[in-house]
Amino acid sequence: MSRRMTVSKKGWMEYEVTGEDAGLTVERVVRERLQVSGRMLQRLTRSKGILLNRKAPFLQRQVKAGDRVAIRITDQPSSAAVGGKAGGAEREGRVFADEPRERLPLDILYEDEHLLIVNKPAGLMVHPVGPDQSGTLVDAIAARMRERGEPEGVHPVHRLDKETSGAILVAKTGYGHQLADRVLREGSLRREYLAVACGRMAHERGTIHAPIGRDHRHKVRRRVTDRGEEAITHYEVVAAAAEATLVRVWLETGRTHQIRVHFQHIGHPLAGDAMYGGRRDLLRRQALHARRLSFAHPLTGAEISCEAPLPDDLASLTARLFDSPPI
Repeated sequence: MSRRMTVSKKGWMEYEVTGEDAGLTVERVVRERLQVSGRMLQRLTRSKGILLNRKAPFLQRQVKAGDRVAIRITDQPSSAAVGGKAGGAEREGRVFADEPRERLPLDILYEDEHLLIVNKPAGLMVHPVGPDQSGTLVDAIAARMRERGEPEGVHPVHRLDKETSGAILVAKTGYGHQLADRVLREGSLRREYLAVACGRMAHERGTIHAPIGRDHRHKVRRRVTDRGEEAITHYEVVAAAAEATLVRVWLETGRTHQIRVHFQHIGHPLAGDAMYGGRRDLLRRQALHARRLSFAHPLTGAEISCEAPLPDDLASLTARLFDSPPI
């Protein structure tokens, strides 16, 4: 974080205007120095979440050296937070079902005021798909934040399928979400996966460049189609056996089911992936794990790199199929 920025315990970030900034408007300081998106700027304006020298300013007012511009960086509780559906509470337009009696354990790989990286187990959905559903990753994080007295602003930055394990980036505040979303959109969020593909692959490394769209014969499945969105997957073979290949995979784009669809497309569906033709006798879920997540922190510039250990089922599979795979 810049020396000119400070964060208060009450959830505000303050920026001290420099001589170089003098003459800029409050709006430009908020957008350019505090990296606030246009959408968040509107939200902050409506909620009186912008201050100039501790007073609500006119956004087009020019600043001078030594002025202090502050923005609220914690999420405000929704006015509809009381009396949500079926005892739940509505936060940021979503209804969080009441916390289950048995708390879901969370394997935290990284955490700061704005961002959280969690090692998601296979079988756990990221989002609730309906107002009455509980027991998702979002619910578990919200419960943890509630216990710690933090506002429950849970914003997954990207997604993992229910049966995919591994590292996922989550923002704890709206401000953190728009910062992390910019990292994602700019292609600076580096995601590395490990996967077990059926069959022995012919090439040691390669790139799969094939557009992906919906399969209109199935409400969930995707397929390679000329009418789809651009999708690019890079891979490198780590270990190979007669019946399967262990690959390290990098994403250049982030389409739904991208790795699963692309490996089916080249004739090597993931082990256990029944939806895309993978062998179910090798594993009971798709053999896909988000191994590593790395990026430059959008506020501090520090390199954040987290590695999620291989879960037991995949560790057992790779040990059975390959001789001491270097993972």
